[in-house]
Amino acid sequence: MFDQRFAALRALVLVGVLVGDLLLVHRPSGVRDWGLAAAGLALCAVAGRWAFGALLTLSGLLVAAHALGSDIVPALKVLAAVTLFELAVREYGRRPVAGAAVLALAVAVNRLADLPGELPSVLYKMGIVAGLPLLMGAYVRVTRDAARTARAHAEQEEARAGQRLLAARAVERTAIARELHDLVAHHVSSMVLRVGIARHVIPATVDARVTEVFDDLHSSGSEALADLRRLVSVLRDPDSVAGAGTASALVTPGALPVALESVLEGSRRIGLAVTAAVDPALARLDAVRGLAVLRLAQEGLANAAKHAGPGTRAELTVRVADDDAVHLTLQDDGAGRPRPSAPGPSGHGLIGMRERVDLFGGRLDAGPTPRGWRLTAALPAPPASVRLPEQTP
Repeated sequence: MFDQRFAALRALVLVGVLVGDLLLVHRPSGVRDWGLAAAGLALCAVAGRWAFGALLTLSGLLVAAHALGSDIVPALKVLAAVTLFELAVREYGRRPVAGAAVLALAVAVNRLADLPGELPSVLYKMGIVAGLPLLMGAYVRVTRDAARTARAHAEQEEARAGQRLLAARAVERTAIARELHDLVAHHVSSMVLRVGIARHVIPATVDARVTEVFDDLHSSGSEALADLRRLVSVLRDPDSVAGAGTASALVTPGALPVALESVLEGSRRIGLAVTAAVDPALARLDAVRGLAVLRLAQEGLANAAKHAGPGTRAELTVRVADDDAVHLTLQDDGAGRPRPSAPGPSGHGLIGMRERVDLFGGRLDAGPTPRGWRLTAALPAPPASVRLPEQTP
């Protein structure tokens, strides 16, 4: 209630109370007293903005009213005390003390005729009119500042607790990622080794297509191991990997079109008939969205191969719009078994794609069409305040 934003309301309430006092209790006896009362009310009303100047003027008005023998001197003392309180609540330093000294001096000047015999009474009145409002205002100011400091400290502690929680989660996820790497890498390494041995021990008379399948398995397993090692290296020490980040470590600058072409070739080797229209502007895409585009294409084509089967025709279109948003569309003819409209309990591909797109504030739609199955995704451009550096070829 003593904040600056409520100063006008406090002044309005005080003016209303004093007007009631002047009309009902201490009525001014003449035009002169009404003029002094109006001047005092006006000064009190503007004290919310110019408290120090209003206090000095009210002190002078108090001396003048006493010299003229006015009946509203008590009301002017109240107005001056309230104005001093406002000043002490709002300001530190010398101005409140100086204002209190001026007001105390005005009270003493009005009682000069009673000195020195009535010195205790004069000092008491000076303390009540000037000292008490100063102390009360200082107390309110200190209490309010202490509460504000306590709130700020609580907010800082809450922020630190949130940071500690995020750090703990990051450590936990890193540990899980390492365990996952050790588990998956062990089995994949074993499979790659066995496929490599099989490539060398199979007779030369075996169908060339079998040899091609073994070569593809060996290549895919080796690439998977490389990606696992690179990802875990980023998790352990991001600064040790070129680009200092997961996205830039896995998709080097300007390499997104080449990476997409590699994904398309891999899909063709497992039986998909894939055609693609890739916007050359993708080479300038920021690394984070570039990685998202690559993963969406990989997962979408993998789902097509898994659910529609070999022989499926798929069309991939990736373009960059004028507003720098990226639009990806993957349409297949739906040959083979029908796919569910929602992710099943054993798969997280569609969930993962949707979560990845949601991180960018984008939109992902997937579902059946008369032609088969369609996947669309839109990744908006990052805001200008957080715009990521573009990749350069």
